[in-house]
Amino acid sequence: MAAQERFSLRNLYLYLVCLITLVISIFAVVNVVREAVELFYPDPGYYAQVPVKEPTTGAEEQQRLQRAMRDSQRRQTVLGLISSGALLLIAGPVYAYHWRRIQAELPSRPAPPEGSPPPA
Repeated sequence: MAAQERFSLRNLYLYLVCLITLVISIFAVVNVVREAVELFYPDPGYYAQVPVKEPTTGAEEQQRLQRAMRDSQRRQTVLGLISSGALLLIAGPVYAYHWRRIQAELPSRPAPPEGSPPPA
């Protein structure tokens, strides 16, 4: 009967929510680490080498474009970091709440007889 109670529809729902939020949290942590590394070690970028007969932009304009691209990349990295952090802030408490509910509903184990070694 205990196994039947343990695998009721409600408990399966609780376990499923815990599994999903745990997976989401793992992916969010991976993204936080990736975005943090990208923030401190940015991608150097790719500049196509296109043969041009006459230069269309001066050196100052190219520097301005590179700076704008770097700023845009930094902005996207910060947005990704904030997004992953928000995902963690939402998924973590949802997981904790459902896991506590599961633990609270587990049948209590009988105490071992006095003088016996604790279970392994």
